[in-house]
Amino acid sequence: MSVTASSTNAPAPAAGQAAPDPRARGVVRLLPPAERHLVSRFSYGITPELARRVRAAGGAARWFEQQLSPGSVRDPQADAVAGWFPSLRRGPAELWRRQVQDVEGGWEVMEDYARWLLVRRTRTRRPVLEMMTELWENLLHVPASGDEQFTHRVDYGATIRRHALGRYDELLVAAITHPAMLIHLDAAESTKEHPNENLGRELLELHTVGVGQYTEDDVRDSARILTGWSVDLWESWRPEYHREEHHVGRVRVKGFVDANRSDDGRAVTRRYLRYLAHHPQTARRVAQRLAVKFVGDRPPASLVDRLARVYLEHDTAIKPVLRALVASSAFARSAGAKVRDPGEDVVATYRVLGKSISRPPSGEARGRSAAEAILWQASSIGTSPYAWPAPDGQPIDSASWSSPSRLLASMRFHLDLAGGWWPDVAVGHREPRQWLPRPEVRFDDLVDHVSRLVLHRPASDRLVEACSRATGVGRRERVDAEHPLVQWMFPTFLAVFLDSPAHLSR
Repeated sequence: MSVTASSTNAPAPAAGQAAPDPRARGVVRLLPPAERHLVSRFSYGITPELARRVRAAGGAARWFEQQLSPGSVRDPQADAVAGWFPSLRRGPAELWRRQVQDVEGGWEVMEDYARWLLVRRTRTRRPVLEMMTELWENLLHVPASGDEQFTHRVDYGATIRRHALGRYDELLVAAITHPAMLIHLDAAESTKEHPNENLGRELLELHTVGVGQYTEDDVRDSARILTGWSVDLWESWRPEYHREEHHVGRVRVKGFVDANRSDDGRAVTRRYLRYLAHHPQTARRVAQRLAVKFVGDRPPASLVDRLARVYLEHDTAIKPVLRALVASSAFARSAGAKVRDPGEDVVATYRVLGKSISRPPSGEARGRSAAEAILWQASSIGTSPYAWPAPDGQPIDSASWSSPSRLLASMRFHLDLAGGWWPDVAVGHREPRQWLPRPEVRFDDLVDHVSRLVLHRPASDRLVEACSRATGVGRRERVDAEHPLVQWMFPTFLAVFLDSPAHLSR
């Protein structure tokens, strides 16, 4: 059986803290289906707390518009997580020194970077910014590994975050000239006598116009334009510009032509990158990527054309494109059509179960903490944030995450977390009896209550039947805190919801 999306969307609990006791809420208020679709698609899962914030904003459309101005939304619980991992605030020279002195390896820093990202996603009140940062960080991919680029990788992520809801031309300039990108694709050591073509090629193939849309002559001049940009890889690890290493002379890449007379090539680099960002083929690739991420693996060509036009008409600004996307009929029809990738599954499951993650302790207990375990849990399903080794970044299509092996890995993770067996340090659990809406409740009513909490929808007859078969409890059987379901079968019961298409899709 493979992971397949259905018309059911999954959700999650409070942002950054254990969800309130369900008994205190009575009947869980649900968003209308269309609003549920929008919020589910642009968040890491709907929880009762998130639904309350959506209603407080005046509905899903207004909530989404608020999310497009993330500075207006305070996010202290997510922001606080960076303080748990001190090396994320260290400078590149210090990070390198600690590695060569065997104090802390770069791979350890990057694992903490991935943990920080996963934990902040369980807490954030700015899910649209978080998802867009993730989307661009995978498109303009610099693996969170590598013996040199790790020194600048945290700042690279922060740079992407600053531009994630801005203009793509500005994002492209910031990313391509960033020291992490220069180191990763060998441009930091490129010279006018020996231009390294790696970054010049991937810029065309992955970041802008796409495969088959350029020639080898384009690649050579692309590499020449980028000469001069460098990083001191020996002492300071600071970004530098070496005018004496910039290739001077006429360059031509596709329709971009420049005399390139100055030995300071920074201006021509910016002109070139902005030209590529505004190219119609780049517009289509950006539009296609957004449509695949938020609509489906094979979005209608008419939608991609429309989004590309909006992108160009608004000077590569991203917000108007997102507004056009969510207003489209294709988006409205796509409910349940996107499978959660491993990271999304892990984050949503923590949120749905009301797991509160605390700062990890030092010493041996750290290995059993939620902040530590969450990285291994994502890896066990498929991959952890930015661990993808190739320059093309982690896949964003549903098909890549719809194999039987992925489904089985998710099911193992769901049962472990539902049981509270691991992690068992620095994590808050909701006890089985806390899921009961009343001291005694009929089983089918309990299924409906949990469905509203976990899946943000009423329980279907099929879901009630699945829960009954999994636990052996009859539909009309009365359940209280002493019932065997609550005493020892509750992890299996919760896993039915977590293993459903409604939770595995968004």
